[in-house]
Amino acid sequence: MLASNDIDKLPPIPRKNYFTIGEVSRLCEIKTHVLRYWEQEFPNLNPTKRRGNRRYYQHHDVILIRQIRSLLYQQGFTIVGARQKLLGEDAKEDASQTHQVIRQTVDDLEDILKVLKS
Repeated sequence: MLASNDIDKLPPIPRKNYFTIGEVSRLCEIKTHVLRYWEQEFPNLNPTKRRGNRRYYQHHDVILIRQIRSLLYQQGFTIVGARQKLLGEDAKEDASQTHQVIRQTVDDLEDILKVLKS
């Protein structure tokens, strides 16, 4: 779970279908080699790979990476512990993840409202 002050420090996730590894690195403040390593350690983190093995992450992947980041860096989980928490049968949607999606949706709706008003 991302702490609310941690969410505020990370940039908002833009509304687009795919993100490059460099974009995800900036959005989640994680180095690209760490993202590649996490792909090996977390089976549910599986970006689309295209030509030349280039990685393309989707919106849900970015949210998952932020959740992994929080588990490891803020909550002190080990890789094994974080993997178990994420893959556990009783794993429930994280409240901060929901908060982040709602906040992003509100931002998008406010942008649409500004366009409609002008």
